[in-house]
Amino acid sequence: MTKRRLAAAGAGVALLSVALPLSSAHAAVPEPVQAMIDAALATDDEAKVSTVIELAKATNPDDTAELDAVLKSFRDHKRELAEQDRKRREEEIRRAGLLERWSGKGQVGAFRNTGNSDNVGVSLALAIERTGIDWQHRFNITADYQRSNGVTSREQYLASYEPRYQINSRLFSYALAQFERDRFQGFSSRYSLSGGLGYKLFDSRALQLSVKAGPSWRGVNYTEGTSQSGFGALAGFDFDWKINKNLTFTQDANMVADSSGAATLIVDSTSTSVLLTSGLEAKVSDHFSTRLSYTVDYDSNPPDGKLSTDTLTRFTLVYGF
Repeated sequence: MTKRRLAAAGAGVALLSVALPLSSAHAAVPEPVQAMIDAALATDDEAKVSTVIELAKATNPDDTAELDAVLKSFRDHKRELAEQDRKRREEEIRRAGLLERWSGKGQVGAFRNTGNSDNVGVSLALAIERTGIDWQHRFNITADYQRSNGVTSREQYLASYEPRYQINSRLFSYALAQFERDRFQGFSSRYSLSGGLGYKLFDSRALQLSVKAGPSWRGVNYTEGTSQSGFGALAGFDFDWKINKNLTFTQDANMVADSSGAATLIVDSTSTSVLLTSGLEAKVSDHFSTRLSYTVDYDSNPPDGKLSTDTLTRFTLVYGF
């Protein structure tokens, strides 16, 4: 059988722009095996290259050292390219202006809610973020509005800003500033401030789960003219599961436990609010997707005459940018 030196020549080397060395000038493998190795290198797929090399070693045990050298050189070059790409992206981030490197999603659609009001209406939302080397900035705005027969039956607004600093690959610190308005829950404005630590339990392309907790402050202006403020604690989590390339499940929750600003209520009374949103997003095209979400807004101590729980079901068209 015709033999030739085992060398990383051909399509794989042309693709990688690197010469894969031999440990022996006399090593040779059958030409069909060499062709398989070249074809695997041409794919630039480490799994395929590893599989072909392992098969070649099984059928050509005398060339094990040379085959291992080819695989090692391939992996070393892949790591070198990855490091070069990381440095290039890091430099691009450092040079980016304040208005660059923003991404986000805009939503528009209809909703049906139950609780203190029972109607269908219009829902708008905008979520944008900017991720740098260590910092991430998140802005979220939502608006739900319904007017029936000349009477407003729902008017709910929420705006939040959350910067995060990545301490290491898993641990991060956060700050949160949030504004809410919902007259049908009994408050004309509600302000929340919090800061603390968070941790990424899962962080992959398919599954992301992070938790956070810290002290908080909240001030509420009620529709009947009174106000209340107090310190407490915040706990939350963000969950995203990419079921497949076109379907994503999301779960976001924030729970705030706070005591009243009055001394008697600090000891004798507490209020807990929970905002829980679950969503299922189906991709329609590169930029458009549809989203079905369900939100539970709970307040353990609502104003007199108000229910403790509101629910909101949204079906929206999402544009990603």
